[in-house]
Amino acid sequence: MIRRRQRRKPSLNKAALVELINHRTGLAKRDAQDLVETVFSIIKEGLSEGERVKISGFGAFVVNHKQARRGRNPHTGAPMQIGPHRVLSFRPSQTLKELVNSGRN
Repeated sequence: MIRRRQRRKPSLNKAALVELINHRTGLAKRDAQDLVETVFSIIKEGLSEGERVKISGFGAFVVNHKQARRGRNPHTGAPMQIGPHRVLSFRPSQTLKELVNSGRN
């Protein structure tokens, strides 16, 4: 049996997001770009301060604190100490989960 690779759909990157906001709202591209940058900046500031960023109907970005632990170097197998650090995770809302699983927009 021959397996065929599925073509990946194009990513929705920042430039595409600006273009969609411009098209759907009629804002000038520069204004749409400023809007996107401002929203991302606010989210980044909140997360860097350890805050939970919750967007209703979309989901929540959460900063989790990981304790120091012992681990192994994957290349050499030698034991090593992994320091404490923060990890970012995203928890989608139930509304977003249902939308993704239904296949609708």
